[in-house]
Amino acid sequence: MKNENRPITFLDDRLIFPPVEMANPEGLLAVGGDLSPERLILAYRNGIFPWFSEDSLILWWSPDPRMVLFPSRVKVSRSMRNTLNRGIYKVTRDHAFREVVEACAKAPRPGQNGTWITGKMIEAYIELHRKGIAHSYEVWEDGELVGGLYGLDLGHVFCGESMFSRSRDASKCALIQLAEDLKEKKYSLIDCQLHTTHLESLGAELIPRSDYLNILKGKDYRGV
Repeated sequence: MKNENRPITFLDDRLIFPPVEMANPEGLLAVGGDLSPERLILAYRNGIFPWFSEDSLILWWSPDPRMVLFPSRVKVSRSMRNTLNRGIYKVTRDHAFREVVEACAKAPRPGQNGTWITGKMIEAYIELHRKGIAHSYEVWEDGELVGGLYGLDLGHVFCGESMFSRSRDASKCALIQLAEDLKEKKYSLIDCQLHTTHLESLGAELIPRSDYLNILKGKDYRGV
């Protein structure tokens, strides 16, 4: 049984996180710390990610269950397949990382006021991009950036952070291309973090956090 009264850990300068089992029922695990590359990499490798607003302390999350997308299970509708076949969009990788992150920060989110992609978050992920860990997929229409996504590449798991779309199905094109690339590379999954109906429509599903952590450790997933 989950302990709803479990205290939240406040981080200091040490590069450590509490066990993810210490997270509260909503998935909040810890508060504070910084967004250094070392801390961010440690977090993602342990199933933890930051999510907070501009006027908040840094909040670290590890929800249970976890929303993930297995590359081989991505759903491509007939209309989406027609869009891909028509060649309306061109998809590139790592051609405009900053532009994608900034566009994601400005994208309206139903039911949300503002964005969790703060200025400090943008600079932190740009630094991870410089280090070859964070990557973007860009979708272009007539030379204009109309969609994309970004996230962290852990070698066998891609941790998706956010995506945006300015034209119909543009972000879907980015996600489908990412899934196809990862399937070819035999990656285990794409981490989608939290449930949304949009991600579910594309084939994402909820799995227990414990299973997600095992996948991060390189263990085979035997779920349905």
